[in-house]
Amino acid sequence: MSEKQPEKKVGFFARAKKSSKASLNELKKVHWPTKKELFTYTNVVLGAVVIMAVLIWVADAIIGNVFGLLI
Repeated sequence: MSEKQPEKKVGFFARAKKSSKASLNELKKVHWPTKKELFTYTNVVLGAVVIMAVLIWVADAIIGNVFGLLI
């Protein structure tokens, strides 16, 4: 019969170090945008926010007028 070897407990700092190394390795794989791309993406997001805000404002105005007529 083979006896099980006792599992070695890994300390908190060892796990934290291993996790930090893994995170840093993943960050190296990330595609970081250039300034031009970042500017473009920001403008797209801001444009979408403005469009959604206008659509919500118009829908709110219409619904408010409809309920105003009913009351």
